[in-house]
Amino acid sequence: MSEETDLTSDWPTGFMLIQGNRLESLRGLLSAWLSRHPLHPLENEVILVQSNGIGQWLKLALAAPRAEDLDGDEPSRQGRIATADALSGGCGIAAALDLMLPARFLWQAYRAVLGDLPEISAYDKAPLVWRLYRLLGDLDALATHTEERTWLNPLRGFLDSDGDARRRQQLAARLSDLYDQYQVYRADWLSAWEQGEDVLIRPNGTQIPLPEEHRWQPLLWRRLRQDLAKHHQDSTAPAPAAEASRAQIHQRFLAQAKTLTWATRPSDLPRRVIVFGISSLPRQAIEVLEALAPVAQVMLFVHNPSQHYWGDLVEGRELFRDLFRPYQRTAMRKVPEHLQDAELHLHGHPLLAAWGKQGRDYIRLLDEHDDRSVYEAHFAEQNLKIDLFESPIDASNPNNATLLQQLQDDILELRPLHERRELGTAIDPRHDRSLSFLIAHGPQREVEILHDQLLDAFASAKRAGTPLQPRDILVMVPDVSVYAPHIEAVFGRLERDDPRRIPFQITDQSERQRDPLLIGIDSLLNLPQARFAVSDLLDLLEIPALRARFGLAEADLPRLRQWIEGAKIRWGLDAEQRAGLDLPDGLEQNSWRFGLKRMLLGFATGGSEAWQGIEPFDEIGGLEAALIGPLAQLLEALGESWSLLQPPRTPTDWSALLAERIDALFLACSEADERALALWRNALEQWLLDCTDGGVENEPLPLEVVRDSLLPSLDTPTLSQRFLAGAVNVATLMPMRAIPFRQIWLLGMNDGDYPRSRRPADFDLMANDDRPGDRSRREDDRYLFLEALLAARERLVISWVGRSLRDDSERPPSVLVGQL
Repeated sequence: MSEETDLTSDWPTGFMLIQGNRLESLRGLLSAWLSRHPLHPLENEVILVQSNGIGQWLKLALAAPRAEDLDGDEPSRQGRIATADALSGGCGIAAALDLMLPARFLWQAYRAVLGDLPEISAYDKAPLVWRLYRLLGDLDALATHTEERTWLNPLRGFLDSDGDARRRQQLAARLSDLYDQYQVYRADWLSAWEQGEDVLIRPNGTQIPLPEEHRWQPLLWRRLRQDLAKHHQDSTAPAPAAEASRAQIHQRFLAQAKTLTWATRPSDLPRRVIVFGISSLPRQAIEVLEALAPVAQVMLFVHNPSQHYWGDLVEGRELFRDLFRPYQRTAMRKVPEHLQDAELHLHGHPLLAAWGKQGRDYIRLLDEHDDRSVYEAHFAEQNLKIDLFESPIDASNPNNATLLQQLQDDILELRPLHERRELGTAIDPRHDRSLSFLIAHGPQREVEILHDQLLDAFASAKRAGTPLQPRDILVMVPDVSVYAPHIEAVFGRLERDDPRRIPFQITDQSERQRDPLLIGIDSLLNLPQARFAVSDLLDLLEIPALRARFGLAEADLPRLRQWIEGAKIRWGLDAEQRAGLDLPDGLEQNSWRFGLKRMLLGFATGGSEAWQGIEPFDEIGGLEAALIGPLAQLLEALGESWSLLQPPRTPTDWSALLAERIDALFLACSEADERALALWRNALEQWLLDCTDGGVENEPLPLEVVRDSLLPSLDTPTLSQRFLAGAVNVATLMPMRAIPFRQIWLLGMNDGDYPRSRRPADFDLMANDDRPGDRSRREDDRYLFLEALLAARERLVISWVGRSLRDDSERPPSVLVGQL
């Protein structure tokens, strides 16, 4: 038997869509499938996830003991049914798992199939920023005739308003992000623009002329393409790989993938790709997965709120009438066809209609590519189901269902409100706290209420014989940076041995906001604008890595503070630094240099008379006087840094200077410092590569541009952030963060704060061109709210600032809370 025949007969392939309303059921089926169809030794499982939370949750589940180990016997492989109970076990180990974000996997797939692509596309956002930055520096060179010069007037007016290089860099960053979105969601536009057709293509295929005020967009895209072609003329990579945009590479990939067989598939292409719990993917990503399906197992485990077809409930349903395949899920259609908009609420659940647009678009896009007849038999042979819908209500005792369970069941069954009323179920508000709403006077009070309520919940669960653990609780907020100080103040005020202390873990915090060494690097890059206030320098002295560099101990800080106060130091490094802030020359009084002179004179002469207008500070003596040396060295190093950071430099010079300055000011004294320095060095190295790829390696850049482009890269999210660490998890509301927890608390659900609003740029042409699969922050947040509602297993608590701290006036909650 040939290798190809053996693989295809014993290794079922295809685009496999598994849906369910509970992630536990989907996870159980995944564990069973991995156990029954293992990869070869030394092969990694490729799992695409949307957040670190879902990734760690999967790892813990797969590492759990196998079901047969839990049961104590070895059941037949063919005789087990895919239910949440039967598939509750894991694989016994979680190893050789390659968890990644979808965008990274797509580029790896392109490289594996096409073989002539660089590690990073020249059209990625980071290098594209600098290429656009350079092109925007000479707009006249972009126009070949008078008409094109007129098209560029909007850009010229924006850039000429103040001539600041930061303005050009910010515009380049916005345009880079916009063109990146066009490559993913509007590849047909870019293709037309490259052919010289300045048009917009609507979802139905019609073309309309581009408005005159936006003609600069296709012109700039064409010039960008020409600049990249010129840049890669001497490149060692083949021309198609070097010059193609990601949209063009995608089309090349699809054409090449059609020729793949088991005999010709690249060795670095995974034999199995698992997409778990992702709530939205662009059409390009789905097309890549479908193209790989003939030579790989492509399994999509998708969370679907309802087991019935509910696409007709949401606006824009006419875009999907031709995409939905009735022969696949006719038994699941509950909403009659050809309804008027005014009648939709009578045939479905209103929360799905209000919050489900993103999920509807994603599931319907998957339906367009799904053909369950190809793979359903493989699952049936092993008594596994591909539609894992399960009611949260105990069928043996439905009268004990909580309000939260009833609401989740209504969504599952697509039950309208009048049907729920007809069931006549009763809720006892004295005992049913499964769905609660809390009003507070501010974020601090919200967190205090949360802490008190959690203590009560722990005590109540213990009395009831169902102990509640901190890891069973998830707290989500719209912006974790707003709530992190309040969480630290309330949850962190108790000692570790206090029985009231609740362990907590705050995730999604910016590295620059919580790591002392990175905070110091941030301060260093802001030195030219700094006032050198006493509080600023004392904050720097709180950084262990800085104290280690200058030989200071934490115990030395109180004495230094006393001396600084006694020497009457207020602000300013010296007269020269103050003059740089547009102040008159010669103002050295109460500066750091002036105070240091007072200290040194006092140590040398004691309580003598003033010398050359300097009054000695005579409280310094004995062995403690040695502290003046490190303080003087620190001030000298800061002064040197302030001077060196002033003039513009090329990226290469900036890279060398910043590396030298960081080494002069900080010395790693812990593993955390080592990680922070490694993160900084990697970010600096990647920034230099991006500048080189963008063609600005020889262009002088001011520090403001360097700072604004370099520091944000330190906050790039990764899948390695801690989550599910055995404590109460506090996190930002983000896609697929709402994994199952016994209790979920949503804080900060204020009107205007959630759904989070992100006003698109005036030149974003996608804003008025809605297509299935497009991403929208507001639609994301609506679907996140629905996911949180469905992920709570015992209790969902929603809190908002409903009263003003000043006058106790009412403040409305989020519109989503009102709808709920």
